[in-house]
Amino acid sequence: MNTAGLMAILVLLLAACTGEPETGPIPVKWDRDACERCRMVLSDRYHSAQVRWTPEGKRSQVMKFDDIGCAALWLQDKPWKNAATTEIWVTDHRSGDWIDARLATYVMGHLTPMEYGLGAQSDPVPDGMDFTQALQHIQEIEKRFNAHGVQLQEQLRMREMEHNH
Repeated sequence: MNTAGLMAILVLLLAACTGEPETGPIPVKWDRDACERCRMVLSDRYHSAQVRWTPEGKRSQVMKFDDIGCAALWLQDKPWKNAATTEIWVTDHRSGDWIDARLATYVMGHLTPMEYGLGAQSDPVPDGMDFTQALQHIQEIEKRFNAHGVQLQEQLRMREMEHNH
């Protein structure tokens, strides 16, 4: 094989190797990437999340979220949410490093983009929650928020009916 042929193969191999990795979180374009669920721009480097899954026979896909609450709610109805190949990553609230969301400890009292109030960290603390408890917390917050939203919609509908009569 001539030099030009070897160079062409080398270029193709290098191009194949420079793609996105098949596991782990990917870099975020802060203040430009949008949350998959709520469409807010990711700007909080200490409360963000990513979900990576691999559709059968395809390359993995990664979705980015501005809050672990958005990631959990987006993921809840996906048939592959518990698959071994599905990865969930969150940023450590102290360092901004990506950590495995299923292994993280969650602490309440944080100001987060979507107000679920959970900060993730890699080491356990006495009053921390595990991943399952964090998911339950997110569901409780979501139920309260949605209940208020339904009540507000009903109040607005009643006011409009009164105004029209």
